[in-house]
Amino acid sequence: MGPHHRLAAFLILAWLSGGSAVAGQAHVLKGEITRQDDGRYHIQASLRHDDSGWDHYANRWEVLGPSGEVIATRILAHPHVHEQPFTRGLSDIPIPPTWTWVRVRAHDLVHGYAGREVTLSVPRQ
Repeated sequence: MGPHHRLAAFLILAWLSGGSAVAGQAHVLKGEITRQDDGRYHIQASLRHDDSGWDHYANRWEVLGPSGEVIATRILAHPHVHEQPFTRGLSDIPIPPTWTWVRVRAHDLVHGYAGREVTLSVPRQ
């Protein structure tokens, strides 16, 4: 079997198995950022993931700075099998005054960081 046939066989198998071999990443659908009275920030993130139980679920989302540094993490303590998409918030996020944007990414137990991310403009008022 040549390489093209192996690829075709893999894609057919992935399709027949519901796409689990090529799908299943945690995606950030949208995010909202607001400035708190103390100058820190609150972020709401809406995620979509085909949580199947404790062995495969979106277990956190993170806020990253312009250089890729993680500045905040929201732990998701359990699967959301019957609640998709879902939104969770995180408060008291310190964002330096020189940053004009941050990025939000999601993580799942099987694929890690592989899904859609969103970039949010940092409001200064």
